[in-house]
Amino acid sequence: MSFVRTFYVRWQTLVHEIAKFGIVGAFCYAIDVGLFNVFHFGWGWGPITSKTLSTVIAATVNYFANRHWSFQHRARTGTRREYSLFIVLNFIGLGIALAFLGFGHYVLHQTSPLATNVWGNLIGTGMATFFRFWAYKKYVFLHPDHPKALPPPSRLVVVEQSKPVDTAENNVA
Repeated sequence: MSFVRTFYVRWQTLVHEIAKFGIVGAFCYAIDVGLFNVFHFGWGWGPITSKTLSTVIAATVNYFANRHWSFQHRARTGTRREYSLFIVLNFIGLGIALAFLGFGHYVLHQTSPLATNVWGNLIGTGMATFFRFWAYKKYVFLHPDHPKALPPPSRLVVVEQSKPVDTAENNVA
């Protein structure tokens, strides 16, 4: 395959991955932000507890949507391995989001609903999203040529059909 063709195929794949990752991310972001606001402002829970729980729920939805849609063309390496790494990477992403939320809330004392959402859900989640996209591609949803990739399940079904024998006996009228 020529360099230009290889570059085009890789670029096209990356654009599709980013688009699907973005759609899944937007959906899960809505879950995360909605639940965070319900937990924190509706139910009066603390900002860290609210963000932790909303992120865990959104991350679970995120894993299944990314595995079965965004990165469906990538190698399978076993649900246990993938989900374990996914959770670890999401905890790191959660740490990134909580660091920004905590900085805005506790260091800068910006505690209004707008400021809390900007620090936790815009800046924190935004920075965590860049990390997650890179980490998912690198560690969770591997390239099919990766040594840890499992062989794809066989989808080819061979069906033998018997052909009618065209003999003089079958042509008797």
